[in-house]
Amino acid sequence: MARVVVGIQPVREAVRVHGVKVERLLVARSENPRLAALVRLARDKGIHVEEGTRLQLDQVSRGVHHQGVIAFAPEVKLFSFESLLTEDAAFVMLDGVTDPQNFGATIRSAVALGSGGVVFGENQAAPLTAATFRASAGAVEHARLCRVPSLRGAVEEMVGRAMTVVSLEADAEVSLADLDLRGPTAVVIGSEDKGVGRAVRKSCSARARLPMSGILDSLNASVAAAVALYEIRRQRGGPLARASSTEQEEARGGDDQVEYDDSE
Repeated sequence: MARVVVGIQPVREAVRVHGVKVERLLVARSENPRLAALVRLARDKGIHVEEGTRLQLDQVSRGVHHQGVIAFAPEVKLFSFESLLTEDAAFVMLDGVTDPQNFGATIRSAVALGSGGVVFGENQAAPLTAATFRASAGAVEHARLCRVPSLRGAVEEMVGRAMTVVSLEADAEVSLADLDLRGPTAVVIGSEDKGVGRAVRKSCSARARLPMSGILDSLNASVAAAVALYEIRRQRGGPLARASSTEQEEARGGDDQVEYDDSE
């Protein structure tokens, strides 16, 4: 069954990553040069492009802002939890993050900072829908996503292997930077209103807070994920290595790539 991907940047990444495996593009008539460039890219890769009305796209996208283009792409690949438990593991676990915007943005932060994955439970998690893919700005095509039956069980398995699992909490006594994160590490992030659940929190090997000014005491999940992953990478030898100019050009998809923009 094809997966619906909407929006210029998310569709571009789906086209670039999956190529002819994308079943087709549905495109509304538009003078937008970004959309025209995307259509050229799709056709160059042998993907069928058909024109549709705005009403048709609205119906398929079910209210998600589509910017005049929809792709029917392969299903998202999910990874096993075991495959994430490497010696250099550095990933986030989401507990109760049910908002697709926050979930998608967290995926984007994780991919941008080279995370080894995003783990979430079967229950109390945002669905993998067009809204989530849209919020990730195409990052979902590069993400290592893992759905587990029990987040608490996954945490306990890591702790049992002497891996570090940190529950991020605003009232924790120590800062994340005070912990040794150089070994295999996962950071658990809860919802903005409830935080990490009690059962999951008790199963973690440590509790820590992010440095805050004191004016506010919390960040949304995607920002918290970015700050935490950057701290892990900092402890392991500095910022992520910068890709070569050739690698950057390939990642951008050539001359057709522009900065992500949510406008029409």
